[in-house]
Amino acid sequence: MPRERRTDQPWPVRVIKSRTDAAARVPAVRRVLLHPAVARPGYWLATAAGLVWGGLMSRGRIRRTGGVILARGCPAWSFGRGGTTIGAVYLTKSSLSRAVLEHEAVHRAQWKQYGLAFIPLYIAAGTDARTNRFEIEAGLHKGGYT
Repeated sequence: MPRERRTDQPWPVRVIKSRTDAAARVPAVRRVLLHPAVARPGYWLATAAGLVWGGLMSRGRIRRTGGVILARGCPAWSFGRGGTTIGAVYLTKSSLSRAVLEHEAVHRAQWKQYGLAFIPLYIAAGTDARTNRFEIEAGLHKGGYT
């Protein structure tokens, strides 16, 4: 039986999802990629990248708050939706409520757990926040999705 093609997602998302799903089915690959010795340096690298990007975009307005490193005052084009967490750094223009910071702190913990593997895992989880397991775990209401 031929495989049904999904046309509701762009081809890069479909490719990432299929590769991520295939890797997840191999326990040894999953164990290696998600082992803290591999994931933690990825988290540090993502945090460093987030600090550089956030420092440039926020013109140095960076501080620790609510379990994340906050880069506020970033232009809207420099992040997704109301804000984006890269490693431990939350990039936003002005989305600073306690609930949103709690939501983003969960994303920080996800980055810490998965390292750079978080990127394809998040993409593979889908673009609809209501069905994306990472957004559900972080709290849809706190993230402003409901």
